[in-house]
Amino acid sequence: MLVISQFAASANAQGVTSQELHAVRATTSPKVDGVLDDAAWAHEPYPLEPWVSYNPLRGEPAKQRTSVWIAYDRDAIYFAFRCFDDDPSKIRTTITRRDNAWNDDWIALSLDSTRAGQVAYHMFVNPSGIQMDALNTGKKEDSSPDWVWQSAGRVDNDGYVVEIRLPLQSIRFRGGSDVRMGVLFFRHNSRMGVSWSWPSIAPGQWVFESHAPLVFDELRQPRVLEVIPSATVSTNQTREAAQSWGATSSNGDFGASVKYGLTSTITLDATINPDFSQVESDAFQVEVNQRFPVFFDEKRPFFMEGLGLFNLAGTGGDSSMRTAVHTRRIVDPAAGVKLTGTAGRQTFALLSASDTSPADGADKVFTIGRALRNYGNGQYIGALVTDTERGIEHNRVAAADMSFRHGANVSWNAAVLHSDSQTASGEPPQGNGAQTQLMYNTRRLTLMSHVEHFDRGFQMDTAFLNRVGVTRTWDYAEVQFYPTGQFAWIKRVAPMVWSTAARDRVQGGTESQLLPGIRFNFVRQGNLRLDYSRGHETFAGQRFTTGRAHADGGAQLTRWLNVRGTIERADAIYYDPAAPFGGIQSERNVSIDWQPSAKLAHNLSYNFVKFDRTTGEKVYSVHIVNLRNTYQFNSRFFLRGIAQFDSMRRRLLGDFLASYELMPGTVAHVGYGSVLESVERRPYIATARAFFFKVSYLARL
Repeated sequence: MLVISQFAASANAQGVTSQELHAVRATTSPKVDGVLDDAAWAHEPYPLEPWVSYNPLRGEPAKQRTSVWIAYDRDAIYFAFRCFDDDPSKIRTTITRRDNAWNDDWIALSLDSTRAGQVAYHMFVNPSGIQMDALNTGKKEDSSPDWVWQSAGRVDNDGYVVEIRLPLQSIRFRGGSDVRMGVLFFRHNSRMGVSWSWPSIAPGQWVFESHAPLVFDELRQPRVLEVIPSATVSTNQTREAAQSWGATSSNGDFGASVKYGLTSTITLDATINPDFSQVESDAFQVEVNQRFPVFFDEKRPFFMEGLGLFNLAGTGGDSSMRTAVHTRRIVDPAAGVKLTGTAGRQTFALLSASDTSPADGADKVFTIGRALRNYGNGQYIGALVTDTERGIEHNRVAAADMSFRHGANVSWNAAVLHSDSQTASGEPPQGNGAQTQLMYNTRRLTLMSHVEHFDRGFQMDTAFLNRVGVTRTWDYAEVQFYPTGQFAWIKRVAPMVWSTAARDRVQGGTESQLLPGIRFNFVRQGNLRLDYSRGHETFAGQRFTTGRAHADGGAQLTRWLNVRGTIERADAIYYDPAAPFGGIQSERNVSIDWQPSAKLAHNLSYNFVKFDRTTGEKVYSVHIVNLRNTYQFNSRFFLRGIAQFDSMRRRLLGDFLASYELMPGTVAHVGYGSVLESVERRPYIATARAFFFKVSYLARL
């Protein structure tokens, strides 16, 4: 640990110190209305130059000017942005629901309020004032959490203006005199398809390596006490096809959640009899012939906030472990408690919840603890412990991980895990796991290498883990070119190659894959990827030839039309555990976002997958259609209708929702849903229907 600490201190010393920003104390609180006529903005903006591109281009100076002001008072921090545009008529902006304006023009900021280098608040605002927010932990940005802040935007003859008010109650920081935070600003231009930042973000780096110091002469952390009571009333009916409806099942439920600031940087969240109902069904996915489980995102507010803190280094992407803590495994919690905070360089989190879903009536108790020590610039050493208890059964995992940089271009991370389990049969399986990853990034070149190993006896009840009993490596290399002149409409060309090799001790063989390809980025947020792969895979003791020819791409064709699509043909495996066989799998999918006006939005996605034996015999074909229609009256109130069709299950789902959100936590939802099914090729008939009304209120005391 001492050696690693010295290495971290050395690596951190190589960082470049950014310009220090001093927030201005406002004598009169500015009005958040998208007009820069307040006294707080009367002074000159900060001289933030240069703004530099980070996606898809790297290191190019911004094509448009951006001015920034920062002020504060005893209750909030204020940000104002003047985003100049040479042709304001082409600015793309919509009136839509929260977290749904990523294709618009927008301005944003990243705020590391504790300066611990582990958690940053990201706030995005489009020219109409619509909010998008995300919590960034490490290099992972999660847009699921929502917190209370205010924004306004307005398009004018010079471009657009955005104002933000961030209440001090919404963030954690250490109050006092000479308070220091980290800040970074982003701007996205939709028609150019380019994003810029200040300070600049170097290749392979992210916000924690790039934050500029933001200084407040004096800032006091107000007491944080939030209570959210909620009530839900629902009715449900089901029936077998061609039979009469069963009795209506009605249910009323009350619950409450509490957030309390134990100190200025430590927060306790608790919930009793929580209402974890989702107001939106999971989108239908192709679930037939999947070797590994299908991943569904967490949507329940109590679990979403701060969830990224529990991520282990090296998880996600192409790793076998997508995440070490997947809270959707806590299916039906009766109560939960969560403690998060920072103390100097330390960041910690504790989560405990009781799951009442097991069929035999015995609750399953989940307890998860996480601790990190920060060494600056996104570098850390961490520990994770998880424990699940259910009767005589248990699963306990202890893990340690680390993430470090060396110079401007090299970064690496590693994690080791050990599990100890007790099953109902009395067998106490144990196992180990480990993974490490090395990355090299410049503007021209990206190199990555990943190695992982999981024993057959390794088990982690909290994780989303594809498989155990495997030793595997994958490697990736990419060279990037940036055309100019007559080919400037092509923003980036990136030839790449990805390869993997593994020994699977459960399936009794090896696997390998070599995938060369090329990626293009164009104007109008256009992109295209072409690749071709060949290899082999072992399943149930048999070795099969695998490979694919693949193409996917998309573009913002007009301000109101975005199209994406994929075509693939692959040598694949039918994963029958007893008698697997090879065949040809074909996939087609297309997604269309059409916004005929700033308030009305339609999304249509179509997925088609079929599998044929090599002899030509059809095994299955699946058509999945998801249609979403939303009308946004204003930033708070919308109506939405969703229709989803799955041909394999011969099932049609309809969801209808009216939603009013005054602020996160203060919401009212009214919804109706029905499921139609076809049995034995008979006409579709409704087999389930439900109505619900949900209301909650955020009280800050």
